[in-house]
Amino acid sequence: MRGGRNETATEQLDRNWNSLMQELRVVQTGVQLLTGFLLTIPFQNRFGTLSEPLRVLYLVIVSASIGATICLVAPVAAHRMLFRRHRIENVVNAAHRYAIVGLGLFGIALTGVAALIFDTVGGTWAGIVAGIVFGSLFTAIWVMHPWHQHRGKST
Repeated sequence: MRGGRNETATEQLDRNWNSLMQELRVVQTGVQLLTGFLLTIPFQNRFGTLSEPLRVLYLVIVSASIGATICLVAPVAAHRMLFRRHRIENVVNAAHRYAIVGLGLFGIALTGVAALIFDTVGGTWAGIVAGIVFGSLFTAIWVMHPWHQHRGKST
């Protein structure tokens, strides 16, 4: 029995897996929609007017978004490959790591999209400010707050 829940190690792994899958369902839709949208942008007429730095930013954003999609869907693929092979602990541990990397890449993609849009609509300084603001929010909310909580401090 573990963790005060009166469950076996296998029951805990099953609970952890189900919890992780629920979390990934939320984020998978967003990252897949973002990636699909980003993949259409080069085929728009106005894309050719982007400056070289914005094209590089676009490629970084697309790379982060595709990477996030791969990482956030990876647990499903791993589960399918290892289904009924008594490897749930490996699947849960790997899925946890993929989810963290995928969320990081998704945060980078969202920050980059904000910078790209603000730059395109409001100019270079608007893009820089948006990148800093949204990058800071991403870091504070998705990274620092959970890290702070993990260390056992209250907020």
